[in-house]
Amino acid sequence: MRYRGEVFLEDCSHVLGICESSGFFYPEEVEIAVELVHERLKSGTESGYFFLFAEYEPGVILGYTCYGPIACTQGSFDLYWIVVGKAYQNQGIGRGLLAETEKVVSALGGRKIYIETSSRELYLPTQGFYTHCGYSKEAILADFYAPGDSKIIYVKDLST
Repeated sequence: MRYRGEVFLEDCSHVLGICESSGFFYPEEVEIAVELVHERLKSGTESGYFFLFAEYEPGVILGYTCYGPIACTQGSFDLYWIVVGKAYQNQGIGRGLLAETEKVVSALGGRKIYIETSSRELYLPTQGFYTHCGYSKEAILADFYAPGDSKIIYVKDLST
């Protein structure tokens, strides 16, 4: 497996397939994921969206992250997406992607990474994953996404 930060037009279909296969996202969320790839292709780094793809071989994408600096902060980054295709989940690919993304963010001057996720039961393994990877629960915004579906914000300090 190797990691790739370059973004190509065919990554639009890769992101679509990975997000749909994961079983975690609503159709409108998948559309947004693909839109971010388009935005990166159109505007480059000025878009504020950076990607890291985990490839088994060129064209065989196992998962990806999308991240970027948070405007008006000094060294704070958001991890917008971390998704591993259904067939490749629970094989350490997500941990590898996250660790590699943390290295890249740190090299870009990042001090902290923030991740948000849902409180729905479907996301309990995701919450455990973030904790296992050294992220701490920073905030809970009750009923953020919908009644009974809160936003949980995790953070990791890369400078420690």
